[in-house]
Amino acid sequence: MKIEEMAVAASSSWDQKFWCRAGSISAIVLGIGYLAIIPLYAHVGAPPSGGEAWFHYLPGKTTIWWVILALSVFTDLLYVPIALVLYLALEKVNRGAMLLATAFIGLFVALDLAITWTHYASMLVLYAQYGTATSEVQRTGYLAAANYGAAALASRMEVVIAIVIPSIGTLVTGLVMLRGVFNKFTAYLAVIVGVFGIASLSGLGVAIYGNALLFTIWLFFVAYRLYRLAQY
Repeated sequence: MKIEEMAVAASSSWDQKFWCRAGSISAIVLGIGYLAIIPLYAHVGAPPSGGEAWFHYLPGKTTIWWVILALSVFTDLLYVPIALVLYLALEKVNRGAMLLATAFIGLFVALDLAITWTHYASMLVLYAQYGTATSEVQRTGYLAAANYGAAALASRMEVVIAIVIPSIGTLVTGLVMLRGVFNKFTAYLAVIVGVFGIASLSGLGVAIYGNALLFTIWLFFVAYRLYRLAQY
């Protein structure tokens, strides 16, 4: 082998190890982030569906909601390196399918940041402004804006953005994993996550919570496999 070819091969091997480590760390941190959010959600309870109801619900909970929002934005960003590493690890199996899966994950990150968490942030800001309003006209305006935000967060489209879209990406990834470097259990777990995510459109709690729980578990299996790949 020529010196130039050896250098390229060594560089490629180092790149694979680097990205696998980065993906493994990102998956672990994402899983831990989701686990950290669970008790915060349990403490504040499920949010209501109307603007005025939000304003009655938020007293004493705004700090925790800002923490939830910050963690959620951070975890959304972690999807980017994970999706990239999974694409690099599986593109030789089915490049087209992995491009599709990566596109769905990217779409989820963009929409979740632009719509979901932007609306949650606006609810918190509107509540603070409502509390300092000096006239009924101002309070009415803030309440009207809050009603819009609450309606967006309670809509079926929000389920599509937050659950269905990333679940489709996970489902496609799982199908490719069946013929790739990941074990069958990890692959089938991804498929089940995807099925539960699509079923969440029905509003069934078992589908929604099952999707969240199994996805978190799947992340740790992905992290372990990527860590192993980084050792080769």
